[in-house]
Amino acid sequence: MRVTRLAPVAAVLLALAGCGSGEGTGRVPPAATGSLEELAAEAECEPDVQTDADEIRQAICRTARGRFVLVTFATDRGRREWTDVAEDYGGHYLVGRKWVAVGDEGVVRALRGTLGGELEAGADHHAHGG
Repeated sequence: MRVTRLAPVAAVLLALAGCGSGEGTGRVPPAATGSLEELAAEAECEPDVQTDADEIRQAICRTARGRFVLVTFATDRGRREWTDVAEDYGGHYLVGRKWVAVGDEGVVRALRGTLGGELEAGADHHAHGG
């Protein structure tokens, strides 16, 4: 998978990702594994699949916690390449092995209590003066 093909996906995710107040994460379980549908079930959402390709699957999820995008990858390398590009656009990410959840900071922090994973923040574009 080429990184250049990932930029449009990152732009879509940026539109869904926002800034918000953080919530405590409490106890963090081991990072979840599984298909897009299995991860969505763990997060208690019905995934609205937007992309269904061999190397990447993407869905919009809505829960009581809020809206987020769940993305699964065929390989760890694909996930790393996608995340490297997407984080340039800002946003908040919960990263597991072969999957990423993207959304408001409070949403991904809350998801971490269910899915595990590591919290990552994209580039901070609000720090630029004007």
